[in-house]
Amino acid sequence: MRQIISPSTLSGRVTPPCSKSYAQRALAVALLANGESTIGNVEMCNDTRSALRCIEALGAKVETIGDSTLKVRGGFNPNTDNLHIGESGLSTRLFTPIASLCDHPITINGEGTILYRPISMMIEPLRQLGVSVRDGGGFLPIQVCGPMRGGEVEIDGSISSQFLTGLLLSLPMAQADTTIYVNNLNSLPYVDMTIETARLFGVEIAHKEHREFFIEGGQKYRSTNFMIEGDWSGAAPMLVAGAVAGEVTVENMSRLSLQADTAIIKALISAGAEIESTDSSVTVRRRKLRAFEFDATHCPDLFPALVALAANCKGVSTIYGTERLLHKESNRAVTLSEEYAKAGIKVDIEEKNVMRVYEGKIQGCTIDSHGDHRIAMSMAIAALTATGPITIEGAECVAKSYPSFFEDLKQLIVK
Repeated sequence: MRQIISPSTLSGRVTPPCSKSYAQRALAVALLANGESTIGNVEMCNDTRSALRCIEALGAKVETIGDSTLKVRGGFNPNTDNLHIGESGLSTRLFTPIASLCDHPITINGEGTILYRPISMMIEPLRQLGVSVRDGGGFLPIQVCGPMRGGEVEIDGSISSQFLTGLLLSLPMAQADTTIYVNNLNSLPYVDMTIETARLFGVEIAHKEHREFFIEGGQKYRSTNFMIEGDWSGAAPMLVAGAVAGEVTVENMSRLSLQADTAIIKALISAGAEIESTDSSVTVRRRKLRAFEFDATHCPDLFPALVALAANCKGVSTIYGTERLLHKESNRAVTLSEEYAKAGIKVDIEEKNVMRVYEGKIQGCTIDSHGDHRIAMSMAIAALTATGPITIEGAECVAKSYPSFFEDLKQLIVK
């Protein structure tokens, strides 16, 4: 699908989808809980659909109530030998450990870019926890056969914290206690989201400075009512849109959220945008923007939105943490550099773990999303202040996280 975004001024209010990070965690825990849980404010992006498909395959009974509420009757009892996780990185690394609780083989497979994203960091730790693993050379498909027994295990958290999330949510169901030693852990806020979700369903996870995690075995999740908050990852490009092209209010958002991407507010303030917030909304207004420095190591999904912001700032902006971009839907550092170059903006990624974005006049052009939802959204925001329209090829990829993104953006346009 092709989308054409023209230079525009924005004004209005928008409500992004629910947090798919929270939604997938809540669905996974509702599967493992005894009884019936109610999960509210659920919106069905592709990644959330993948998680829903997984929990039904693993034994949950799901009923849809109205437009955005799910009733999930838990009970881990796999009814298939094959688990299809779509193109979701979190579902891959979350449901592989959960499937490892089962005492018969389950094969996990997916589609699209997920087939090229590494899962090698999962294999040896699962084996140390008593799981028989057959893998495809460090990539999907992977077959696991448990049950996972607990014990002591060491994992690498430098590529992603998502596998740790899978272990933290599944190991309370193991018979034995577990201690996880984590090296080079990134994305700490996402781990805190995991611990908080487990707590709300009745399971306690202890840790020592995010380096050692202790999980008591034999715990039981309790069913509960869980309301999914708005997605800061989806809100970020809309907030940047307000900063560069007018005024945008993003609703159903809490500044107190544990989501890593609340950090977009710090970047916007550093760049000189005007911010106003209430208990449930954030408004960003355009002001004269200046270059900024920002460390995105723990919030790498912000990179595309940050580049759109930086392209509109006077001077050279510096963003740290590019090593976190190697294994996303695309190599986002390279993709951002290549696609913004088409629009006349220099994005320098030559220095290790550093991205520098130079001010410039954004040019109308045609870009390739590379099947990456965040690249498509970033270039759409860049188009708002371009000299002419930007055509985005492969724009349908936004369905992965924010299916109504282009509709929401266009309803904000006033001229």
